[in-house]
Amino acid sequence: MNQPSQTKGSPEPLKPLEIPGPLERIKSKIVVLSGKGGVGKSTVAANLAAGLALEGLKTGLLDIDVHGPSIPRIMGLAGANTTTAGDVIVPVEWNWNLKVVSMGFFLPDPGTPVIWRGAMKGGVIQQFLTQVAWGDLDCLVVDCPPGTGDEPLSVMQLLGREAAGLIVTSPQDVAIDDVRRSVGFCRELGNPVLGIVENLSGFSCPDCGAVHQIFSSGGGERLAQECGVPFLGRIPIEPAVGRAADQGETFLAVKGQTPAAMAFREVVRAGAAFAAAQLAARA
Repeated sequence: MNQPSQTKGSPEPLKPLEIPGPLERIKSKIVVLSGKGGVGKSTVAANLAAGLALEGLKTGLLDIDVHGPSIPRIMGLAGANTTTAGDVIVPVEWNWNLKVVSMGFFLPDPGTPVIWRGAMKGGVIQQFLTQVAWGDLDCLVVDCPPGTGDEPLSVMQLLGREAAGLIVTSPQDVAIDDVRRSVGFCRELGNPVLGIVENLSGFSCPDCGAVHQIFSSGGGERLAQECGVPFLGRIPIEPAVGRAADQGETFLAVKGQTPAAMAFREVVRAGAAFAAAQLAARA
């Protein structure tokens, strides 16, 4: 199996791709962002992609967290490896509707560090977008590391202004301050914001079913109002969500009508509506 190429030299701004290629066969792109780490962004990205696939949409999930790829474990694909066909990377299939690519598939073991500078990361991201056999997709979901640095910038500039940012926050003000920058990031680049998700919003008790506010609440909704973007809902803490991620059982695929499952479905509904609108615009 070939390793992703390592681009050398000083990092330069990447221009949107202007030539036909794999991206032309992807009808819509959603980039999951957060200015703050630890807000559950990868869990949201994984459940969004799984939910879209379970709704019948041909979906791709790209994990570009080069230094801490967690999508393979969350999706139950830890230990899986991609294959290659010539110069093309063949993604791992989660089910018949969902293809997954992550840096984690290329590491010899989970403890192997990736010690790369920005230019190398930009090169591998471009390779993941243009040299993967994604095929015809209704939606590509991209899971970014936190912040507004090399990885999200490379992705947004390569995907172009049709890619929408889905921004994840937790309710506390310390997170909101950082996540506000993610909205500004999308606007600076000219990309639409699909909406803001407030994750870790209260604790959903598995015994009584009530949602208890153990932290401050409503920060994500207030930020959405402040920025004039859609608020896609609150996802409470549920023990089953963490267990599902640790066990490689994508939460939305195995849970029913819990508060977290219903909140995830609202995010999926917004993603599906965006994909449908993008398809209609192409017609």
